[in-house]
Parts: sequence; C-alpha cells; structure tokens
Amino acid sequence: MKITTQGNGIKIGDRLQKKITDKVSKFNKYFGDEGTMNVRIRPEGKKVVVELTLKADGKIYRAEAADEEILNAVDRTVDKLESQIRKQKTKFLKKKKEYPQIVNLLEDDGAADFDIENEIESKITRRKEFDLRPMTTEDAILQMEMLGHSFFVYLDSETDSVCVIYKRQDGNYGLLEPKY
Repeated sequence: MKITTQGNGIKIGDRLQKKITDKVSKFNKYFGDEGTMNVRIRPEGKKVVVELTLKADGKIYRAEAADEEILNAVDRTVDKLESQIRKQKTKFLKKKKEYPQIVNLLEDDGAADFDIENEIESKITRRKEFDLRPMTTEDAILQMEMLGHSFFVYLDSETDSVCVIYKRQDGNYGLLEPKY
C-alpha cells in the first residue's frame, strides 16, 4: 500500500513517519499492496488532528481523531478506520447472503475519486472532481457513511440519473432526484 504523510502546520520527521507507517500498515491485511493511504496531520489548538483517507477496491474510507499526543491520535484514527472497514464488510456479507444477485453490482460500484484543486476565486475555495459510478441508493448511503460526509452525489443504477443522498437532522436520509 502506498502511504503518503503530510503535515499541515507541523513538521513530520523520519522517526514519526516510520511510526505512522508501521501503525497504518495493518491495513495491508485487508487490501494487500493495492490502495493508497493519505495521512494528514494538523494542529488544532492544543491538540493534534490526524485524518486518514484510504482508497482501495474502488471505495474511500475516512476517519479523523484528535488528541494532545500525535501517536495517540494516530492510534485512535486507525481504530476508527478499522472499525468502519469491519462494519462495512459485515454489512456486505449480510447483503450477500440475503441478496446474492447484488454481489456483482457491489463489485462494480466505486467511490468518488477526488482531485482537490485550490481555486483563486474568492467564492470557490475548493473544487472536487470525481467519476460517477452507478450504484443503488443503499450503496450510496453506505459510501456516504464511510466517508463521514453529510451528503453524497452518485449515479442511480435504476433510474440512470444523477442523485444526491443526504443525512437529515432527524437521523434519517433524504434523496434529491433531479428532473431534466
């Protein structure tokens, strides 16, 4: 697995880089050499925030944690990410037993590949481009939860239209289906 570590407002030395690499290398057991891991560390007040983004098997997994010590924050973030992966795997295996026909569809679905570009314009501060891949509403909800986002844009495999799933304040989900 390719691991990239970057510090925003903090310098990451070789020893810290090695320790972080050792801790996140545990994800090799899930994905082998495939996939990329981006580790972003930034100070936030007296704490240090560690953000892990793992792209593997066409999916994106993301976790974030803060602590006063960098390695404690890394440990907490790794635990969160591993918990997400296990949860998603359990849901997938449950679906596989209940709906064997969905296995092929789930193998073909993917997460958005994000290319982040900072813009000069004053109103647009960040731009993301991603590929739309067909998926069901339920798969879009799973992907949104794995990313930790409040909304997710996807191509609905049933209607073949671009849709947006979002998390409502009451804990339920909303679906935006444009007419065009």
